[in-house]
Amino acid sequence: MKNIFLYLFVFSFLINVFQYVNSTKILESKDREVTKAKMHLQQSRDSLMEAQYNDYFDIANDEDAQEYFYSQNLDYQKVMQKVNEDLVSLNTNKEGNPLVPYEPIDGKQFIVNKAKVLNHRWIIAEYSNGELWGQILVKYFFKDGEPTDFQTVDTVLYEKQKIE
Repeated sequence: MKNIFLYLFVFSFLINVFQYVNSTKILESKDREVTKAKMHLQQSRDSLMEAQYNDYFDIANDEDAQEYFYSQNLDYQKVMQKVNEDLVSLNTNKEGNPLVPYEPIDGKQFIVNKAKVLNHRWIIAEYSNGELWGQILVKYFFKDGEPTDFQTVDTVLYEKQKIE
């Protein structure tokens, strides 16, 4: 009878040791998961802050620029749509987009690919001819019911990359 109690005691002791070791491993694993999740959350917050900073120069986030159009009883989103349409329509010119001050090279004209409206007066756009590319800063003047007037402020044309 004493041997049975001794075996039961040893058996219960071994089960308790097993449960302690197992629960310790589970706890450490969960701690690592929580630490990883906190690091990932912090990285996400940092990237979100960076994205918000990068979109600082965007009419969608510039209340003063939006108010400029609202004061003229215009919806800035409709104005931006019209401005972008007018900008892209300039690409149909035979000599390329007239906002880009470069002549066609090897018969390839420069056209505007992407544009971002910064505020109620400026646009930054990327242009290319398929081989060369650059950026332009454009000043625009919107008048309701008329085509948008554009004026190139400055341009950058990047050198063709040499393949070695």
